[in-house]
Amino acid sequence: MATHSLLNAFKANKPAFGVWLTSPGFFHARTVAQASPNVSWVMVDCEHGLTSLGPQLSETVAAIHGARAADSPSALVRIPATGVSASTSWQIKHALDAGARGILVPMVSTVAKAQEVAADSRFPPTGRRGFGSSYTHGNWGISMSEYLTKANDAVIVMVQIETKEALDQCEAIASVDGIDGIFIGPYDLSISLGLPPPSPDPHPEAEESIQFIRQTVQKAGKKCAIYCINGTQAAKRAAEGFDMITVTSDVGAMSSAIFEHLAVAATGK
Repeated sequence: MATHSLLNAFKANKPAFGVWLTSPGFFHARTVAQASPNVSWVMVDCEHGLTSLGPQLSETVAAIHGARAADSPSALVRIPATGVSASTSWQIKHALDAGARGILVPMVSTVAKAQEVAADSRFPPTGRRGFGSSYTHGNWGISMSEYLTKANDAVIVMVQIETKEALDQCEAIASVDGIDGIFIGPYDLSISLGLPPPSPDPHPEAEESIQFIRQTVQKAGKKCAIYCINGTQAAKRAAEGFDMITVTSDVGAMSSAIFEHLAVAATGK
């Protein structure tokens, strides 16, 4: 069937917890995806991370989907292009042809850009995505014809609101057909508003904007996601009603675990 962990969590209206993947490598990605049965999704960050579009991305996506067989986390891809004029079409094509269960486009600040993203992510007649990959359907474990007919409903399309311009157009962006959800980038959003970045929590004024976005997006019938850096933050956001939440990153989790274990070894407590 053309379904996956994140889509199932969305349908069940359960908070979906995930991990941000910034380092490349098949075995690295598989280790992250296998780390906990509570991982619903893994975001392969091609914007600020070190995984590039192309064969490297395809192998990373395959590693995530093969981690726990039927209940593997959903591999999502954040593409690198940003801004109103940046060419995102070919990047979306590469990510989805690699087998990604969803895409995230950063720095979307206008309705026109959101409409473009939605069109590039859906097959006709809904959108304008081209069809032809020999491998995509195999990554999903379904036939080519089934992928072609089911992908429009199964692929999750999200854009990031992380600028003042996007905040001002939040309701209109969230209402675009074909956009399934909005992902809040609290760091760039804070900077765009002239506020200090989260340390570790957002500035109170930035927090007001974050809650405004969540309420506006969910009122439009869409899912709202947010980036967190630890389990405490993630639990708080889940209690507030966010639908999709980053719990940690690969590098963040590795660094904190090494620090904590060595601190215990060095002090004996």
